[in-house]
Amino acid sequence: MVGFITDIENMDGIAYYARPDLTLGAGFGTAISTQGGPKVQEALKKFGSANVTDVVATSGENLKARYILHAVGPRFQEEDSEEKLRKTMLNALRKAEEYKLRRIAFPAMGAGFYGIPLEVCARVTMGAVREFLEKAAELEEVVFCLRDSRELNVFQEHLQKMRG
Repeated sequence: MVGFITDIENMDGIAYYARPDLTLGAGFGTAISTQGGPKVQEALKKFGSANVTDVVATSGENLKARYILHAVGPRFQEEDSEEKLRKTMLNALRKAEEYKLRRIAFPAMGAGFYGIPLEVCARVTMGAVREFLEKAAELEEVVFCLRDSRELNVFQEHLQKMRG
């Protein structure tokens, strides 16, 4: 789906690529702060900071989704970035299970500001979702909410490859 993750409807949760200091900064962080309200950042303060691959959950506050999963992933060219991205995704999916979420939306995790190449993002994140959903107890649907047709085309190509 193409759209902006904070506007997506009928999701129990949304995830986004958080900063290690858990400050809602640029991009999706600004949208979450603006649309979700100040209580989201206040809730993040209790966690302090997070390490790469960590995921913390807060209420969605004024957003349409009940929960926000703040996932701290690797930056481009960071050592073992693909494995760290995979682990970040799996940890986000585990957190969704922990909170008994049935439907969750992800953007193109790490693509854009954090420099993860879109092709790597699509391959790694979709692979992690496929792996996780085979054993999931609560989670029924994972949606990738992508910003534009460029992102959508890359994700669709990887979906076709996965289907064989």
